[in-house]
This record gives sequence, C-alpha cells and structure tokens, in this order.
Amino acid sequence: MPRLRRVRRDDLHPGAQPVFQMLFGDRDPIDEPGTPTGSPGDWWSTFALVPDVFDHALGGFALYRSPNRLLDPKLRELGQTRVGWCVGSRFVYSQHRKACRTVGITDEKIDAIEAWETAECFDAAERAVLAYTDALSIQHGRVPEGVFTALQEHLADEEILELTYIVCTYAMHGVMSRALRLEFDADPPVLIEHPGDEESLSDEHTRREFRRALKVVVDESNDG
Repeated sequence: MPRLRRVRRDDLHPGAQPVFQMLFGDRDPIDEPGTPTGSPGDWWSTFALVPDVFDHALGGFALYRSPNRLLDPKLRELGQTRVGWCVGSRFVYSQHRKACRTVGITDEKIDAIEAWETAECFDAAERAVLAYTDALSIQHGRVPEGVFTALQEHLADEEILELTYIVCTYAMHGVMSRALRLEFDADPPVLIEHPGDEESLSDEHTRREFRRALKVVVDESNDG
C-alpha cells in the first residue's frame, strides 16, 4: 500500500483531470485500480497531492517524448530501463521494458539489460549508454573518463545532456516509487527479516543442540 494519502478523483486539480480520464476512464483508481499497462495506478493519485509536483512530473514525461529530442528513443529507453534496474525499482524497470518494445528494441536486448556487461547483443553506442547509465546511478555521477569518452564517440553534446537529464530523472522516479511504495514497488524490499527465534542461530545453542543430536544418534546406534 502507498505510504501517503491519495487524492480522490473528485478532488483533482484541473491539470490532472485529462490524464486521469485517459488512464482510468470514469473510474476513481482508489476504488477501482488498474491502468492499461497493468500497474495499479497509485502513482498518479499520490503525486496529485501536490499539484505543482504532479504538473512538473507530467512536463518531464512530455519532455522526453517530445519530437524535439535529438537522442535516439532506443538509447533513451535503454537508459531508462537500466536505471530502473540499478535503483531497484520494479515499477520503472517493468514499465520501460514494455516501452523498449514500442521503440523497436528486441526481446533479446531487453532481457540482456540487467547483465549487459556480458551480453554480446549490444553495439558500441548502446554499451556506452549503458555504462554511462551505471555511472550516473550506481556511482552517483562519478563517471570515469573512459566511459565519457566512449559516449562522446557516438553522441553529440546535446544528446548527452538529454540522456543525462532523462536517466537522472528516472533514477529519481525509481527512488521515490520505492520510498513511497507506489505501483510495483508497493511490496517490501526483497531483503527483509522474517520473524523467527534468533536464539536458534547463536553459537551456544548450535553447540548444545549439536551435542544433543549427536548423543541421540550414538545412542540409537548403540541400541541397534
């Protein structure tokens, strides 16, 4: 469940109304969740808490899809999908795997994004973009000179700025989605502690119980 209150359909600011109509029809996603892409849709009703934030995020979506972009959409989607993987956002990763197909990226490449370093299906430009995405997200912008030089061999400065902005924006979206438990990031992280008796993991308990078990085995052997 999302960690923040969500905005009901009747309480949306005007700028959100057409977006909700496009995604949900006449439904209120709080009562009847679901989007065409299979996500619950709670990102939208949560971000609508602050209309300026909602509108700013919406503007970002329009920016990266604009026909004014110089960056190849395939390279863009590789970066967006990979950054979803890097920040551990199932929402960003899953949605942009789908989006990869809409721009003509093959399933072979999509499946290889998570381990692109050992994949042979990417060309030099794609590998440069993926390496740069890792440096932006995993290394928090600490980009080795060799990675940047490789990127410059394939992209103009304007394209690199667009890629940097888009990848960093989606790193932010992934982190926010995880923090607020939105969409496919609603479940707790995979690495969690399940309830149980920690005493059974202590050295003393292990030694004591092993001696006891060993005695049982020996006694049974002697009785046999």
